[in-house]
Amino acid sequence: MKIVVDAMGGDFAPQNIVAGAVDAVKEYKVGVTLVGLEGPIREELKKYKFPKDLIEIVHAPDVVAMNDAATVVMRQKKQSSINIGMGLLKKEGYDAFVSAGNTGACVAASTFVLGMIPGVDRPGIGCIFPSLKKFTFIIDVGANTAAKPEHLLQYAKMGKVYAREVLNRPQPTIGLLNIGSEECKGTGLEKETHKVLEEKEPCFVGNVEANEVFMGKTDCIVCDGYVGNITLKVAEGLMESVGKLLKREIKKNPIAILGAVLLKSSLSEAKKSVDYSEYGGAPLLGVDGLVLISHGRSTPKAIKNAIRAAQEQAEHNVLKKIKEEMVGNA
Repeated sequence: MKIVVDAMGGDFAPQNIVAGAVDAVKEYKVGVTLVGLEGPIREELKKYKFPKDLIEIVHAPDVVAMNDAATVVMRQKKQSSINIGMGLLKKEGYDAFVSAGNTGACVAASTFVLGMIPGVDRPGIGCIFPSLKKFTFIIDVGANTAAKPEHLLQYAKMGKVYAREVLNRPQPTIGLLNIGSEECKGTGLEKETHKVLEEKEPCFVGNVEANEVFMGKTDCIVCDGYVGNITLKVAEGLMESVGKLLKREIKKNPIAILGAVLLKSSLSEAKKSVDYSEYGGAPLLGVDGLVLISHGRSTPKAIKNAIRAAQEQAEHNVLKKIKEEMVGNA
């Protein structure tokens, strides 16, 4: 198995990307192909000891900036690490693509280079959210901000497969993110989507309000990319702020410091459950290839875990099973 990694993607590339890739090959014994500027990649690799046969380099002369428009990348930076990396997925022997780079460029390149799965009109980015019942999978969190009811139905079907195969939910349930539990709530999109899901998706259990996301009410939640991205960003900011507030308040009181020491292992587990770097990358579902998009601020740990997640999805044949699910929708 070989995972293609965009070595130039993210705020701390190629340093963090290379470090994460080295950790992955040593821990998971998986092959990694680093795509990007060959010189800087080789300079970073000199810092580490690793199985030489498990890492290869594919040179890509163009570098995509985080603020580049997707159209610019596709037209003027055709030899970027994103485009070349996506192209490798069409060749035998390459199983998945991971990037912490420009999300819009990743979505555009995957759609253009890989194409869509039959039965899927628009790709959707999925994200694992921690919940009181371990995990909730939300799709879409940013790929499609002009969704239609049929797109959300497609996300529901793909999310159901992901929850079943990756999150080990044998009979996953699906909810629609909305402003109320009643089916009459929401905009025209939510109202129409509720009807479509109720009619065509047996796993649909109704609306999910924002305050129920972390309760684990359903295994999978669908929404349009605009709402999903706001939900994701609010959740990230809240988690970071709560962590800082706890530290600040604990330091004010010697008794609280002692309590924190006694609760160290429990606090560490709680922190781990809300740490994005533990989950690695968000799957881009709907395109004809396994693509994971990581956080732009990804640490080596996040990249390592994104490679692990890509490996797991390949081993579970997630792409094949999504295709099977979508056959009746094509």
